[in-house]
Amino acid sequence: MPDTTPMPDTTPMNDKVALVTGASSGIGHATAKLFAERGARVVVAARRVDRLESLVEEIEAAGGEASAIATDVSKAFDVAAMVDRAMEVFGRLDYCVNNAGIEGREIAPVHEMSEEAWSEVMDINVKGNFLCLKYQAKAMIEAGNGGAIVNVGSVNSFVGFGGGAAYSTSKAAQITLSSSAAADLAPHGIRVNLLCPGFVKTDMHQRIRGIVTDEGMDGMIAGMVPLQRAGEPMEMATTIVWLCSDQASYVNGTTITADGGLHGTL
Repeated sequence: MPDTTPMPDTTPMNDKVALVTGASSGIGHATAKLFAERGARVVVAARRVDRLESLVEEIEAAGGEASAIATDVSKAFDVAAMVDRAMEVFGRLDYCVNNAGIEGREIAPVHEMSEEAWSEVMDINVKGNFLCLKYQAKAMIEAGNGGAIVNVGSVNSFVGFGGGAAYSTSKAAQITLSSSAAADLAPHGIRVNLLCPGFVKTDMHQRIRGIVTDEGMDGMIAGMVPLQRAGEPMEMATTIVWLCSDQASYVNGTTITADGGLHGTL
C-alpha cells in the first residue's frame, strides 16, 4: 500500500471556498476532505444526502467548515441552487470540482443498450458537467476573483471497453468540453482542467468491472497497469487540489491522466 498522505502545501487555502460534486463517496469524498485539511471551506454535493451529512460531520470534527446540499447535476434548478448555496453560506466560490458521474444502469453491448440507459448517462455525465460549468462560471465571473475548475473524466475518455459505449462516450466528451471552457473562461482568470483517473479503488470502478474487493481489483490489474496496482482516491484528490492551487497557476485547458501508466499500454 503506497503512502498517500498529502504532502505539505506551501499555498494555504484558508480564505478559499471549494465546491465538490459527487462528494458522497470515492474521489469526491477524498477531495472534499483534502480541501478542508488545506483550510478551504467546502460545499459538498451529491444525491445521497445521508452520506453528505456524514462527510460534513467528519470535516467539522477535524476543525473544518462544510455545508451539504442534495444535488442532481442533470437538473439546472439543482445546479443553480448548489452554486447559490456556496455563495449564501460562504460568500464566494474559488474552486469547483465536477466529479459527479455514473457508469449507467446497463453495461451492455451497444446493440442491446436501451435508449433510456444511454440518455441517463449523457444527462448526468455530459449535460451535468455542462450545467455545473455554466452556473459555476457565472458566479465566479460575477465575483471577479478568478478561480479554478477541475472536471473528472476517466482513462475511458480515450478508449472504450466492451459494454461501455455510453460511459466511454460521455467521458470522451469531457475532453473537448473542458478545453472549450478553458478558452472561454481564461480571460476571466478562471482555469479549467480535466483529470482522467485510471483504475481507482472506488465503488463505481468495482461495479463496472464486476469486482467486489480492493484485493480483487489489484489482482485483476496487476498485469495491465505498469505500476501493478489500482490508484487510491486520495491520490486523485491530491492531484485535483494541486490543479486548483496557485502552484498550478499556468496549467490551463489540459488533461492529466493519473492511471499508473495504463494509457501508454492501450
